[in-house]
Amino acid sequence: MRDQLASALKDALKAKDTIRLSTVRLIQAAIKDRDIAHRTAGKDAVSDDEIMQILAKMIKQREESAKIYDENARAELAAQERAEIEVIKAFMPTQLSDDEVRQACSQAIADTGAQGLRDMGKTIAALKERYAGQMDFGKASGIVKDLLK
Repeated sequence: MRDQLASALKDALKAKDTIRLSTVRLIQAAIKDRDIAHRTAGKDAVSDDEIMQILAKMIKQREESAKIYDENARAELAAQERAEIEVIKAFMPTQLSDDEVRQACSQAIADTGAQGLRDMGKTIAALKERYAGQMDFGKASGIVKDLLK
């Protein structure tokens, strides 16, 4: 994943694509921050799964920012946020559809043997392990909650 980001940075530099270049630099800075936090805690460098979680968080932050910019009539800033979202999504695996998320949630409940809401954390942890970066876990937790009721 790190090699893919380094390659994308070089390509953006050569193409003089400023939005892609700045976004890839932001991604690398976020990863480096997490690496430093791990190093101080005595852990290994950030794994690809953790990089996917960082990317998902960055997308969510930009979606919220774009919404706020839209509400305050700042269309140019909202457009910039959406352009960054597209760049970040290029590094993420294909997102699961709503039906696939529901099916994955049902499968995780069956696999973990979850009986009620108290087992929700165990189910979400299983989903995060299997589908890191492939689904919105906020939506997935709502689905799991409905299925466990």
